[in-house]
Amino acid sequence: MAAKIIKIIVPVAVIVMAVVAAIGLASMRKPPEKKEEQRPGILVNAQQIASQDLIYRIQSQGTVRPKLETNLSSEVNGRIVEVAENFVEGGFFNKGDLLVRVEQADYLTNVKAAEASLANAQSALEEEKARGRVAEEEWRSFTAGKAPELGLRRPQLAGALATVRSAEAELERANRDLARTEIRAPYSGMVKSRDANLGQFISRGTSVGMIYGTDIAEIRLPLTDNDLAFLQIPDFTQNSNQPEVVLTAAVAGQIMQWPARLVRTEGVLDERSRVIYAVAEVTDPYQRISRKQSPLRFGRFVQAQILGDATEQVVVIPRHLLLAQQQVLVVDKDSQLQFRPVIVERSDEHSAYIRSGFIDGDRLATSAIANPLAGTVVRVASDVNEQVAESAVKPETAVLASQGKE
Repeated sequence: MAAKIIKIIVPVAVIVMAVVAAIGLASMRKPPEKKEEQRPGILVNAQQIASQDLIYRIQSQGTVRPKLETNLSSEVNGRIVEVAENFVEGGFFNKGDLLVRVEQADYLTNVKAAEASLANAQSALEEEKARGRVAEEEWRSFTAGKAPELGLRRPQLAGALATVRSAEAELERANRDLARTEIRAPYSGMVKSRDANLGQFISRGTSVGMIYGTDIAEIRLPLTDNDLAFLQIPDFTQNSNQPEVVLTAAVAGQIMQWPARLVRTEGVLDERSRVIYAVAEVTDPYQRISRKQSPLRFGRFVQAQILGDATEQVVVIPRHLLLAQQQVLVVDKDSQLQFRPVIVERSDEHSAYIRSGFIDGDRLATSAIANPLAGTVVRVASDVNEQVAESAVKPETAVLASQGKE
C-alpha cells in the first residue's frame, strides 16, 4: 500500500517542481526592448544656389542672303559678241568689270551721224550769228534808234541755237546707247546665274544673268517679344551701338564661327509666326579681302547668338527644373523639401534666370522626384558622401596616432 502511494506521489512532486521551476525562470526573463523603426529619408541630389552677373545671349537662326541682288538686263538690241570668262555661275568679279558686250557697229554709226548733225547745226549757228552782226551794223549805218528783233535776225539765231542743242542731245543719246552695249558690274560680287551666251541676239529688257554682291551678307533672325526686351535694337535716327552677333555652322564636319552685327529690324510682325525679324550683317562674307577664315556662303543655314543686355545677381537654373506656377523645388536648411515661388526674369530653351525668391540655406533639388511633398525629409547625396569619407578617415587616423605613441 505504501509502495503504491509513493509511486503516485513521486511523479506528481516531480511535475509540481518542474512547473514551479518553469514559473520561476519565466518570471526572471526580461521583456524584449521595443525600438521605433526609423525609415531613412529619400536620397536626392542638390546643388548650391549662387547668383552671378552675366550678359544675356539671345538664340536665333537664319539663312545667309546677299544684301545686293541684281537681275542684269540689256538696254540695247544686238548680238552678243563677247562674254567675260568669269561670267559663269559662281564666278567672281569686281566693280566695273566687263561682263557682256553687244555688237557696237550700228551704235558707232549712230554716233558718227549725230556728230555730223551737230557739226552742221553749229556751222548754221555761227553763220546766223554773223548775219545778225551784219544786219545790226547796216541798221545803225542808215537809221538811228533801236533796231527791231526781226531786223537783227534774233528769231533765226534762236532757231539755229535750238537746232544745235537738239543735235547735242542726239549725240549724247548715241553715246549712251554705245556705252550700254557693254554690260559692266555695278558692284563687286559673284554670278548666281547666266542667261545669255555668245552669239545670241538680245533685245532691250532681255535678262542676261543674276548677280549677288559679296561686300555684305544679311541674315534674317526671328525674335520674339521676350527676346526684344533684352536687346538694344539699333535706331537709324541715332548713332546707336550695334549688338554683336556670333554665327555658327558646321562646315565640312567642323564647327565654324563668323562675327556679325545686328543693324536693324524689319519693323513688322510676321502675321503667321508673330515674330519680328532682325537683320544681321556680315562684312566680306566670301573673304575676298581679309582671307582670315572660311567663307560664309550664301544660302547656308546658321545659328545666331546675339549679345543682349547685362544683368546682375541672377540665379541660372536648368529650364526643366522650373515647375508650374513659377515654382522651384529646393532642400531647405532642415533637409526638407520645399516649393519656392520665384520671380523669373527670363527663360529660354535651356535655362531659366531667377531674379529672387530663394531663402538662405536653400539648395536646388536636381533629382527627378515622383510626387514630391513639401516638408518631406531627404538626404542629400553630397552630404552622405562626405559622412562616408569622414568615417573612412577616422579609423586610419586612430591607427596612425597609436603608432606614434609606440
